[in-house]
Amino acid sequence: MRQRLVRRYAAERRFRRSGLAAVVLSIGVLAFLLMSMAASGWRGFVEQRIALPLDVAASASAGEMEDAVAMAAEAAYGADGLDYISESAWKTVRDAFRADSSLAGTSVVIPVPVSSTLSTALRGSGPETLVAAAQRLDAEGKISTHLNTHFLTGADGTDPSAVGIWGAFKGSLFTMLVTIVLAFPIGVLAAIYLEEFAPRGRWTDLIEVSINNLAAVPSIIFGLLGLSIFLNTMGLPRSAPLVGGMTLALMTLPVIVIAGRSAIKAVPPSIRDAALGVGASPVQAVAHHVLPAALPGIMTGSIIGMARALGETAPLLMIGMRAFITTPPDGISSPSSVLPVQIFLWSDEISRGFVEKTSAAIIVLLAFLLAMNAGAVYLRNRFEIRW
Repeated sequence: MRQRLVRRYAAERRFRRSGLAAVVLSIGVLAFLLMSMAASGWRGFVEQRIALPLDVAASASAGEMEDAVAMAAEAAYGADGLDYISESAWKTVRDAFRADSSLAGTSVVIPVPVSSTLSTALRGSGPETLVAAAQRLDAEGKISTHLNTHFLTGADGTDPSAVGIWGAFKGSLFTMLVTIVLAFPIGVLAAIYLEEFAPRGRWTDLIEVSINNLAAVPSIIFGLLGLSIFLNTMGLPRSAPLVGGMTLALMTLPVIVIAGRSAIKAVPPSIRDAALGVGASPVQAVAHHVLPAALPGIMTGSIIGMARALGETAPLLMIGMRAFITTPPDGISSPSSVLPVQIFLWSDEISRGFVEKTSAAIIVLLAFLLAMNAGAVYLRNRFEIRW
């Protein structure tokens, strides 16, 4: 008996140590992921600029200003000067002249974004001649580092130094809005009916099994379904948050139904019995007593399901949300991209300047996901009722 007792205690200690090791390993993997993303993505939030002396007339058109900036770069830095500035450098000059009209017609020095090749050379990567030139310009004080506000306010483009994440971020917001508006009420009503009012029988069991199976269906199947129904049959606009949200709503519905049923089932039967005992109808008992008590669990499951939908790429690729969109969407029917698809498209670009932009976009997506999960934890703790 003593030997068996010693073995049981030893097994319990091993089990506790195994659990602690699993927790430490999970935290370590998460920390490694966040640190690696931060190490490679922080450069996407800053930009290097090179001082460019120029003199542009007040009445210069866009084409004339672009030519003037190109000539100023060659005049200041030689034949290779045009390779030092980004393709959108003239837009920075245009915005500076619009902000201060007194600069027109005068000789001024305006910091403009460097090209992606020069930005890579500043980190010691690339041809030796370009790296040496970048180091020389940096030592002479011609290169300065600024916060890349355009990355947070711009949209997609062909120049990696001028792309932004706001268009895809706004598209994700619109898509999630459509998803939650459609999936949440339908999923909650379905969960209430199946748990509280549906008669027990063969058809109800079949519906429950089907919902559980739908929750495990690969997401690309829902993309094919959205392509077939919403685009080919209904003729809705391609690459729009409306279609993306409807497709993701189909994918999120089973998750919300399952989470809703679990939350409703966790409400003690005494709540229902007390409501019925004082004269409430079954619908009133559910709407006024059971549903408010189950709402924290329903909302937590719904937000987690929405967070999963936010990171999906395959179903959105199937409905055409991989288009090249250079302007942020104005509404749910405007052409748009979303964060996961934008990351996918940038990761497939040849230019090395898109590498840091891809990592920075991943950081934005992770921050979005963490914010949604933090909201789920807050709602659960804020409205949870302990029995």
